[in-house]
Amino acid sequence: MVRVADDRDGQRLDNFLLGQLKGAPKSLIYKLVRSGQVRVNGGRAKADTRLQGGDEVRIPPVRLGEAADKGTPARGLLEAMEASIVFEDARLLAISKPSGVASHGGSGISFGAIETLRALRPNQSLELVHRLDRDTSGLLVIAKKRSALAELQALMREDGGITKRYLALLVGRMPDGVMSVDAPLHIGLRQGGERHVQVNAAGKPSLSHFKVLERRGGHSYCEVRIETGRTHQIRVHAKHIGHPVAGDDKYGDVAVNARLREQIGLKRMFLHAASLEFALDGGKAPYVLNAPLATELVETLDRL
Repeated sequence: MVRVADDRDGQRLDNFLLGQLKGAPKSLIYKLVRSGQVRVNGGRAKADTRLQGGDEVRIPPVRLGEAADKGTPARGLLEAMEASIVFEDARLLAISKPSGVASHGGSGISFGAIETLRALRPNQSLELVHRLDRDTSGLLVIAKKRSALAELQALMREDGGITKRYLALLVGRMPDGVMSVDAPLHIGLRQGGERHVQVNAAGKPSLSHFKVLERRGGHSYCEVRIETGRTHQIRVHAKHIGHPVAGDDKYGDVAVNARLREQIGLKRMFLHAASLEFALDGGKAPYVLNAPLATELVETLDRL
């Protein structure tokens, strides 16, 4: 029997169980709930049942096979995550995620940033507030308290609730000033289940603002502010205006990417989540979180 802590108030039962049964696949969690082996205050419940602080949850004994035990993250990854922390207080933890590290595990990746941080802090409750593409570096925010997670996710759903700023190198010469791209984005699936996003009238409203900071080597180093947080938003909007993100192997310019790789050693996508601004406690506690531009991207600019 597990008592639900007050800061878990409002959490879905399936997510609560995933936190209690570390390493258990989701399919097992749903099977346990469907079969009635999990009880909330003595009664059956559904996976999407919202728990309340003080609820008593019966969790049946579960034996996880060896396959479910993925071990622990490699020492190098643990050290990289420890070194990447740029901010921490009682509610939040922020890291500057390296390019190549997924926000969370899945689809062949055992350990993403969140799993590695949980391995570093086994006695802390850590939840991802948002995600970054695997190849995007920069600011990733993790909630240490359920209340902070709920408030931040509510802010993300609000227009202007959170100011998100990215730094990107776009291929070619962008016009001066701010170029706003208001183009709906639709997620499609390609063979093999790979997500591919495109501008499509049937998609969700998406708004990005591109501002040239300086020009380097015939390309445009830009600040990008996004007012919506759609999958691959900056990458697809950049392609849509004819200036794809340098080094983007999914939506980018293959020939330019190859040239940048050979001539200046750009081996990754030049997209970095630089800062987030928001306020918690109903606007009373302002936060401005920053992640400095990744070293390899600074070096790329210097070589251009």
